[in-house]
Parts: sequence; structure tokens; C-alpha cells
Amino acid sequence: MNAPLIPVKFVRANNSSLAARLRKEVDGEVLFDAGSRGRYSTDASIYQVEPLGIVLPRSEEAARAAIAIAAEEGIPILPRGAGSSQCGQAVGAALVIDHTKYLNRIIEKSIEQNVVVVQPGVVLDQLNAALRPHGVWFPVDVSTSAQATIGGMAGNNSCGSRSIAYGNMVHNVLAIDALTVSGQRWRFGPMQDPSGPTDYIQFVQRLKSLYERDKGEIEVRFPKVLRKVAGYNLDHLGPPHANAAHLLVGSEGTLAYSERIHLKLTRIPPQRALGVCHFPKFYTAMELTQHIVKLGPSAVELVDRTMIGLAREIVAFRKTVDAFVKGEPDAVLLVEFSGESSQAHKLKELAQLMADLGLPGSVVQITDAKQQRDLWEVRKAGLNIMMSMKGDGKPVSFIEDCAVPLEHLAEYTERLTRVFEKHGTRGTWYAHASVGTLHVRPILDMRRDGAEKMRAIAEEACAMVKQYKGAYSGEHGDGLVRSEWIAPFFGPRLTACLAEIKAWLDPRGLMNPGKIVDPPRMDDRSLFRFKPGYAASPPPAALDWSEWGGFDKAVEMCNNNGHCRKFDAGTMCPSYRVTLDEAHLTRGRANTLRLALSNQLGTEADEAVKAALDLCVSCKGCKRECPTGVDMARMKIEYLAHYKAKHGHSLRDRAIAYLPRYAPWTGRFASLANAIASLGKSFLGFSRSRDLPAWRGDYFEDRAREAHGNGREVVLFVDTFNRWFEPENVRAAVRVLEAAGCSVQTARPLTAGRPLCCGRTFLTAGMVDEARTEARRTLDALRPYLDRGTPVIGLEPSCLFSFRDEYAVLFKDEPTESLSANTFLLEEYLAREPGKLRLKEMKQEVLLHGHCHQKAFDAMPAVEKVLRMVPGLTVSTVQTSCCGMAGSFGYEAEHHGVSMKMAEMALLPRIRETPGALLVADGTSCRHQIADGSGREALHVARVLDAALSSPPAAP
Repeated sequence: MNAPLIPVKFVRANNSSLAARLRKEVDGEVLFDAGSRGRYSTDASIYQVEPLGIVLPRSEEAARAAIAIAAEEGIPILPRGAGSSQCGQAVGAALVIDHTKYLNRIIEKSIEQNVVVVQPGVVLDQLNAALRPHGVWFPVDVSTSAQATIGGMAGNNSCGSRSIAYGNMVHNVLAIDALTVSGQRWRFGPMQDPSGPTDYIQFVQRLKSLYERDKGEIEVRFPKVLRKVAGYNLDHLGPPHANAAHLLVGSEGTLAYSERIHLKLTRIPPQRALGVCHFPKFYTAMELTQHIVKLGPSAVELVDRTMIGLAREIVAFRKTVDAFVKGEPDAVLLVEFSGESSQAHKLKELAQLMADLGLPGSVVQITDAKQQRDLWEVRKAGLNIMMSMKGDGKPVSFIEDCAVPLEHLAEYTERLTRVFEKHGTRGTWYAHASVGTLHVRPILDMRRDGAEKMRAIAEEACAMVKQYKGAYSGEHGDGLVRSEWIAPFFGPRLTACLAEIKAWLDPRGLMNPGKIVDPPRMDDRSLFRFKPGYAASPPPAALDWSEWGGFDKAVEMCNNNGHCRKFDAGTMCPSYRVTLDEAHLTRGRANTLRLALSNQLGTEADEAVKAALDLCVSCKGCKRECPTGVDMARMKIEYLAHYKAKHGHSLRDRAIAYLPRYAPWTGRFASLANAIASLGKSFLGFSRSRDLPAWRGDYFEDRAREAHGNGREVVLFVDTFNRWFEPENVRAAVRVLEAAGCSVQTARPLTAGRPLCCGRTFLTAGMVDEARTEARRTLDALRPYLDRGTPVIGLEPSCLFSFRDEYAVLFKDEPTESLSANTFLLEEYLAREPGKLRLKEMKQEVLLHGHCHQKAFDAMPAVEKVLRMVPGLTVSTVQTSCCGMAGSFGYEAEHHGVSMKMAEMALLPRIRETPGALLVADGTSCRHQIADGSGREALHVARVLDAALSSPPAAP
């Protein structure tokens, strides 16, 4: 069916004639290296198909030029957005056109007409952020809104949690300006009185004729459910829609390339309320959904007990889940009401309905907007939460979007559960109960027998959905995993219609072949990410990865959903926010590591991984914000340990790593050391544009301290940076702790010698054995304090949090839990136990910048709380990612430019906006970046509290 009329060419080599021609004739980035092709070979599905190459066009004209070259050469073409497709739409042996980096502009906003025109690379959250001040939004609110592009959403016919109120993508697209593979540019739109080129008008006439010819079959075959996205939207070729743009919506790039998309906007409802309905049995939740929707909610979303349990294991979600999910329900339904006035009365109606249905007291009612947002964030992360399961068995997407009428939902889910049990597995369930579309994923091991079970389960699910007159593709499209199931539902006549339409627009079958028309079998293992014979061969690990089953298994936790592409107030991923390159995503790095560990990058592996990890600043944003727990900072340590063992350490590496060991000597000759550092920094590879941290002759020396009163004993761990470069912070911390009534000791080695060090500088250089040596000295020194329950307090986040994080994987056979549990930043301790601390008034605006590790370990609320303990301080926290300094990263000559770009994303502009504010930053590298970028001094929180102990207050 619709086989290409000419042979499709496959070009692999980096120096191929295709690559050369594209570089010469296209204004864009052209990527044909093994690492780039590998990174673009996967999406969020189970598939992996290597593309021929990638083009990132800098303009619409460049995109047209690339498509024209590919068409002339007979090369398949694959338009790609965020690469988060779950069915394999975004992978293929084709030339990938990635429009996310450059083609991401909002072209036109007509607020009075409720219309916006965008390029395909615009991200949904970016769009709605621009629309919000006007009181309108684009309401197809998919869970991946932080990374989903409008082009990808149109290609998939995306739906979102509130589709019961606002419809799917197809209901909210007015027109599409598209390019056909033959080079024709048409505005696909309403079909009643089409205008434009003659060829387009003739095309519309063909569509009308096709609809008239087959409308009877369309009426019979298309299910009467809201969620139906299979094939092309043939039912929208006639009344009441009759819009040719709707043919492209859901076409997955198989018909034309969408250049501009015209969207319908909706007024933002000013009032929302959320009810959390608890159910002792999953079946009951499904059975009662049909009654709940009669109350007119804007969303009814399912969260099952598996997702609840996994979310409680993720630090970013634990507090929210515990606050609003009571006990251990088998399932909850999130029921939202929205409107112009308060919706509290709707929550009361919901509670009464639940009581009438036999479940009194089962609704947690939420009217606070922030609390609602927090809970929706958990739901939006549903896929990633489910994929956080460790081990080879993962929830697999292939029947997850079947839609059935609500009256059959409970029976369908019950029968499908029995099918899973028959095949020795179970399913995870969540999402759109309101429209009968549940994201159900059986847990399968795709390395072993997963393909066989997938086929058997799919066949039984298909039969059930047909019996209930539902839709096999209710969301997320067809792609490689569901296209073969179009024919059983559409029948031969409508299946032929799909091929007929594709032949009109793409006669040679070049546009994203293998999707919707002429698909392969979904269980063709040659298309899988874990193909037959797949095997990773990681070297003996430097760190302990046993929690994941090995380093390779930890890397494979990335499910490619692309949450790391987000631009919200979180940290992840600072380098991507600057470069917009796939290679600099947490996902891109994890994929590069996986491909290298499984020997899929050949001779390019070393350099591909090195390049991908080069801009990783080890912020640990992914440790907290990646719901599948990919910790790229730790993975970089592992990688550096092996890479540097093979290639050796540079003089700069050694200067940084061994700083704690030569510091006692250097500190004695501070002036001379500073002069030598200034003269030699360029030779070592440090940026000429920065001054290195200055050694201090008045460095902090450990000494036995007299007990002040009978207060609680605490031990202060003095890190290398504050000891030798900013000792005033240590002295301030001691005074503050003593003012709080504590008896302060400083941690000292058990035997005489140099001061303690956490080992962080060695970890940064990949010198794991040396880091372990330092960690051993520190752990031994702290053990007596830990044995008697003495809190360990630190000042530098990157050092202190290594006790909670890296120490656990440095010492495989030795428990470090007591250290992790009893370690606090100064502000964390004082927020819990302020003791006798009495602080004077400081009438001052404070601008607070959080160190990345403070954010990763949820320590920001503590520093905010402690600063607000000072009367008169008005505290505002900068919503920013990494400051860009990141230890030595920003000092390194080759990274200085990127470092400053990170700072300019939010931090430095915010500082310039508040010239009179007192700047507070606990990270030593953060303070140096602020000084270099703004010329202003930032203080450690210890100095602010110390200033509040005495009069007059510190000046800004």
C-alpha cells in the first residue's frame, strides 16, 4: 500500500555527499556524527532507529531548502519536535528536521479574535506564559507542556487532562501553513470556500469528493468517543468541521511539513477547585467515573496506587502526596471544576455525590491555587513516575491510550487486568478517566520475552476495544507501535483512503515513512531500543551502582520523555538552556552514555561522551527534578574516573583536585601564592577574564574551643573553600551558633596533620580513590560525634551534601546513614533548632540566590525561613537555574562564555533590577560569579545572621 515509487537512499557517513550539500546550501546546523545520530535515534517509545542525519534550520527558508534537497535526493524526511513521542513517531531512517532550536517564535497574537500563530518549535508552556497576561491560554494542556512543541502536538493530535472541557488539538487548530514534499506552500484551512493556489483548491475538492464517497463508512467506522486519534481525521473532512488543516493534525508528519500553526485561544477560567476522591478499590473508581462527569468537571484524572507509591519515593513529590492522599487508597480521582466564580460549591456537590455513592468523607477539597498546582505537577509527571521503576521490567506503551465509553470503563479495566495476569504481568494505570482513556502500561522486559507478550496482549486488547466500540488510539498517536492496528478498526475501505490521501500529497512516500500508512509490525525487534543481542559492557565501576543493578542500568533509567528540556523555575538542565542542543540535555547525555556502553558508537564513543558531558556543571538538578532519577552529576564522576585513567589528568585537573592538600602550605604565603596564581592562570587553562579566589593570610585555624554554657554540642565541618578563602563566614557561623546556645566544636582529623576535606575537588576531577581517602579521614573524624548524636553542621552546600549523597556510593560495604541523617547546613539546623538566637531588626530587602545543591536537596525553604527570622528583612528568592560558575567550571577558559550565559539567563538581570538589595548566596562559586558578573558582593547567610546579632546592621 502506497509503496515509494523510487528507491529510498540511506546515507550513513559523516562526510557523505548529502551532508556536504546540506552544509553548503542550508543555513542551519547539520549533524551527521555518530553521537548526534544516536541521540536522535530514540524518542520516549521502545524503539530506536538511527536517522541519516539531522538538520536544525535557522529559518523557515532553511527548512524549505533542507526538505527540497532531501526530496531531490530521494531521502526520507522526518519533522521532529521535542522527541517525546511515546509511540515511535519521532524516529526513523530519515533526515530529521529539528525545528525546536530556531523555529520557535510566536508570529502573531490577535487577542480580540482569540487567535495566535506560531512556528512549530514553540513550546506550550512558553506560549501560555506569553498569553497569560492577556487572560487567555491555549487549553490543550498536555502533561509534557514544559517540553511539548506545538508542531509535535499538532502532529500527534494531542489531548491533555482537560479535553472533556476543551477538546483535543484537532478542535483547537484553525489553519496550518504547510509545505508539501514537492515544494508547494499551502494554507490548509476551512474547506467551504477554499482560497489559494489552484493546486490547493483542487486538493480540497478531492477531499470533499472522498468524504462524500465514503462518509457512510466513516460514520460506521469512527467510534463515538471524544478521544480518537488513529489514522487521519477523515471525519473532520465534512460537517460540522470541514477543515483541511485537521487532516494534518494527527498525521505525524506523514503528509506535509507544518511551518506555521493557527490556534484558537480560550479565556483562562479565573476560579478553579480540586477534589481528591479516594477509593478503596480501583474498580469502584472506574465504575463511578460516569457519575462524577455529570457534575460538569473540567478534568477527572486517575492516579492508581502504584503511581502513588512511586511518587512517595521521589523527594520532589513526597510532601505533596502525603498532604493530599490520605492513607493507602487503591486509586484516587483528581476532579477539577473551573469557572468565573468560586467553585467551592462544586466540591461540596462532589463530596455529597461520593457520600450518596457509598463513600462518605472520601474527598479532600483543595481551593488554594498553589496547592492545586503542586498536585497537578505530580499528575503531570505520571509517565516519568511510572518509569522510575528500577530493573529491566518497565511499563511499556502500546495499548495505553485505548478509549472506551464510560459505561464500559470498569468492565474494560477489570478484563484487561485479567489479561495481564494471564501473561504473568501487571499494569500501571493513570490519566484521563473523564473521557475513558487510561494510560495503562503492562510491565514487560523488552530485552527478553516482552515482544511476545506485547503482541498477545495487544490482540486481546484490540478485540475488547472493538467490542466496546471504542478507539484503539485515544491519544499519543499511532507511530510504530499502533499504526498496524489502524486496519482492523478502519477496515479495508478507509485504510485505502489513508493511502490515497498520502499519495496525493506525498507520492513517493518520503514524509516520515512507516507511520500510519504501510507500517511495519509493532513487534519487529530490529526496530527496538533493546534489539536482539543488545548488551552493555560497562567497565568495573568506581562508584557503587548496586541500587540500580549496575552503572549501565542506572544510565538506562532515562526513558527519553525529555522533561529535562523544560524552562521552568527549576534547575535542570542549565547547559541546555544556554545551547538548546540535544547533546547537552540530561536525556542527550544519558543516551550518549548508553550507546557508548553498548558499543553502538564505534570509534567515536570516547569523544562523543566527552563532548556530551563537557558542559554538565554537576548541578544535581536532574537528581531531584528528573522523575526517573537520572543523576548525571554522579554519572559524570564515574565517566571521568575511567576517561582520566585512560587519558591522564591535566595540570589544571591536579591543581584543582589537590587544592585541599597543598592549601596549608599555600595559605602561609598567601600574598606570594596570589601573585603566582595571577601570573600562571592562563598557563593552567583558567580564564583571563576572571580573578582566581584569593588566598587569605587570616585563614581559619582549628583549635579546641571552650564550651559556652550548657547548650547542645554541635560540630562544625569547615570546608576547604571557606577555611582558606572566606574565613569570615566560618567565624560568623561560630558566633551565630554560640548565640543560639550551642557548644561549638570544629571537626578535626583524628591524627595531627592537614585539615579535613570532604573530597569534592577530587570527585570533580574523577579521582575517586583520592576522594575516598579524604572521605575516610572525614568519616573517621566525625564518627565519635555521630555515635553520640551530635549534629554535623556545614557552610558550603557542595561539600556538606556530599555527606548525604556521594559518601553512600564511595563506601559500598560501610553504612553512612547516620552521617546522612545527622548532617545539616547552618540554616537547616537553625530553622529546626533556633535555640536562644535573638536577632535585631534589619530593615533591608534581601535577594537570595540558591546554590544548585541546596535546590536539589530541598534546602531552600530552610534558608528562606532563617532569613525571615531577622525582623525587617524582606526576602525574595531568584527563580533561576545554575549561576554558571559551578566550582571550577566558570573559571576554565573554554567554559567562561557558557558560564556567563547561564548567569545572564536570570540571575544577573535580577540583580541589576534590585540595586539596593542585600545579596545572599551560600555557595562560594555563586558568590564569585555574582561578584564577577555584577561587581557586587553577596554574603553567606551566616554573615547576615551575624550582623543581626550586633548593631549597626550590615550595609548592603
